[in-house]
Amino acid sequence: MALSSIISKPTQSDSENCLRDIPTHVLKRLTPKSRACVERLKTCQLDRPDLSRQPTSKLAAVLVLLYEQAGELRVLLTTRSKSLRAHPGQTALPGGKADEGDESLVWTALREANEEVGLPLPPISSNIHFITTLPPFLSASQLLVTPVVVLLSWPAPLVPLSFPNIPPNSSSHPILTSLTPSLTEVDRIFDHPLEAMLDPRLLLNKGESLVDVGEDWPYGAGDVYNPSDVRLDAFDGLIYRMHRFRTCASPIKGLTADILISVAELAYGRKPVYGRYPSDSGSGSSPEDTDLEGETYRALVRRRMEENERAFAVAVEEGEQARLTGKVDGGIRANGSAFLAGA
Repeated sequence: MALSSIISKPTQSDSENCLRDIPTHVLKRLTPKSRACVERLKTCQLDRPDLSRQPTSKLAAVLVLLYEQAGELRVLLTTRSKSLRAHPGQTALPGGKADEGDESLVWTALREANEEVGLPLPPISSNIHFITTLPPFLSASQLLVTPVVVLLSWPAPLVPLSFPNIPPNSSSHPILTSLTPSLTEVDRIFDHPLEAMLDPRLLLNKGESLVDVGEDWPYGAGDVYNPSDVRLDAFDGLIYRMHRFRTCASPIKGLTADILISVAELAYGRKPVYGRYPSDSGSGSSPEDTDLEGETYRALVRRRMEENERAFAVAVEEGEQARLTGKVDGGIRANGSAFLAGA
């Protein structure tokens, strides 16, 4: 049962206010490497588009929950229930579509994480700290998905540590051990080292537990990464590189992989060891070519946003005309939910 169902739910504004700043003592307890990653994410200059004119049902958010263990940043992931209609059995970040009552996409991500895995909502938990949001990604179902990046800090130790930059000697964060997967949405909760999204070979060097070859990894026994290039009609025929990363559970791939690669690039300040876009594949393409391939995808996202805004504007105009002629009572709400109800 989700925590919000048995404890009085805090207001959205209270929860988000509790997320705004990472206390200095929290940063000091991180290793220098992890602290630098968090600082890069906090200060990165990103072109975040205005989503206020997007229909509500075209918006979604996912929670990129980072925490430090054994001196490295790890990210919380789930395996979706095989009974779900959309993407059954696949790896996902906690998250989902925005609701009409969501005050912001930050709240959407927090609410969905609470519903899916029972992650406590702030201010019930004071150990969840806001870092940043990334520009939206486009899903195959044409949703604009905003990643919300947060840091899960360790509770203050009862006895001061001799080495304050070394995290407590525990197999997992105490909040993570208390999580419970939603029976209808999540089959498994697991985590993965963030840096391995840039260099999957780190999994072998660190002796990370990996799933055996089989349904969850139908590739080479010694492989930890597998890419393929496909043309996607949903992306207007764009050649898309499908990244697949081996984990201790279901592989990270598709949109989830794309989001985590971007977060890792910003956090560690470097590019992956593999070619992120199709033009990189063995062609000796230059960084300029890579940027062009990335810009093709970003242009696609902008195009979808413009299409949504035009459809929204038409719906608002038609709704206003209907209101003036007495066909409806009250017109269309400014957040676009009326348009999306029929989308």
